[in-house]
Amino acid sequence: MTEYHFLRKAANWQALHFYQKAETLYQLTYAFQKRFLQKGDRTIDQMVQAARSCTQNIIEGSEAGVTSTETEVKLMNVARASLQELQHDYEQYLSTRHLQQWQTTHPRYTALVDFCRNRNLVKDYEGYFTSMTDEELANMALTLCHFADKMMTRHLANLEHNFVEEGGIKERMTAARLGRRQTQNEETAAQKQEISALKARVAELEDELAKWQEWYRRNYKTPQKP
Repeated sequence: MTEYHFLRKAANWQALHFYQKAETLYQLTYAFQKRFLQKGDRTIDQMVQAARSCTQNIIEGSEAGVTSTETEVKLMNVARASLQELQHDYEQYLSTRHLQQWQTTHPRYTALVDFCRNRNLVKDYEGYFTSMTDEELANMALTLCHFADKMMTRHLANLEHNFVEEGGIKERMTAARLGRRQTQNEETAAQKQEISALKARVAELEDELAKWQEWYRRNYKTPQKP
């Protein structure tokens, strides 16, 4: 029997590469503000909260996607907005302190981009949290922001495509009901056809039995007593 489901499978948000990069950004930002920002600086709370908001909205969006693509899209966009806010804070940090934001001409730019592209987990980065300068760590954070945002943009495009193809939960529930009804109708039709075939076979057997009974009476008729 065909099974019909209207709930989407929950995404494994821990395995999403942009979530892993966002979690790394949170840990990096926490270490960054501890080392380089003065206590009482309002930027501390702003940066840490932006990093945390990104990870939390990815989690909540992935969980909400089981029943509502619309909610998932909204929360993913909130996560992106938080990521962009964090990116702006790092850019401002470099600008106000006259530090360099690395461009393609910087001798370490390509190596940093390759490193951040191919590594997602906190464990790959945490050794640098205490050894890099503020300029180095800020540029690492900006590179992670770039890749995470790019991945989330693709993820949102996939969600939009799937929504167009599959619809929301109401459409999937309707499709499930219609699919089940169609299956039931097909099963009923098959049963009726089987019953009709069985009836025809019974009629054939009864006719054959009648013929054999008639043949038996003609050939083995019991003689009458004198």
